[in-house]
Amino acid sequence: MIGKTFNRIRSEKRAAFVAYITAGDPDAKRCIQIADALVEAGIDILELGVPFSDPLADGEANQLAAGRAIAAGVTPVGVLDIAKAIRKKHPTLPIVLFTYINPVAHSVCFGGYCREAALCGVNAILPLDLPPEEADGYRGHIDNAGLGFVNLVAPTTSERRMKQLVASATAFVYYVAQEGVTGERKTFASGVSERIAMIKKHTSLPVVVGFGISSPEHVKEAAATGVDGVVVGSAIVRKVEAFAKGQGSIDDIRGFVKKLRKAL
Repeated sequence: MIGKTFNRIRSEKRAAFVAYITAGDPDAKRCIQIADALVEAGIDILELGVPFSDPLADGEANQLAAGRAIAAGVTPVGVLDIAKAIRKKHPTLPIVLFTYINPVAHSVCFGGYCREAALCGVNAILPLDLPPEEADGYRGHIDNAGLGFVNLVAPTTSERRMKQLVASATAFVYYVAQEGVTGERKTFASGVSERIAMIKKHTSLPVVVGFGISSPEHVKEAAATGVDGVVVGSAIVRKVEAFAKGQGSIDDIRGFVKKLRKAL
């Protein structure tokens, strides 16, 4: 499904719009409603974050989102129930689990979790903290479940290691535009075009860029780097936070994402 989606979008001569939200934020019911709004706003791919109590790669917005979801009782297994509900309503929407290995590997059987994720309609998994040297014990379960695998490439990744990372990906490659944790930035990162070109020398898979993209201007700049997709996370999560506090609405989230999507 992910490959077909990228092929269709390439034929439209644009980059895919990938939206990230934390599963279960602010609770399971409203999270599903937010996913509906994102689809209505025109997203192409949905990244669902598995809430974790110690999200080291995440900035404040996503940390708070994980806290809200955990407080609402959402567990790694509960995330799959949310994915299943979204899949039922949106049968052609690619869904990617964005997760740390720890919450899914130590709270449940990892192999069983991957199989159940696939049955619930998840298409791929992006593990934030799984270097190639430690991946062997997990990759078999991911591959056997029929899930795609997404690898991260950072601005500081050497070309030698980049080749190793992209070779092990099967769904797409995620380029981290900014060093540090997730979160909104005032300006789009420099040097992204060159890094995307380098990645594309070593893979035919789609390449997306994320981290720090928070405005229509950023989306436009990111799309101009030659990527196949642009990811917006923290900026959307901030709108979800406002909604959770009673300071915004689902219509606000939908309208914000529509503006971002129109920049492509």
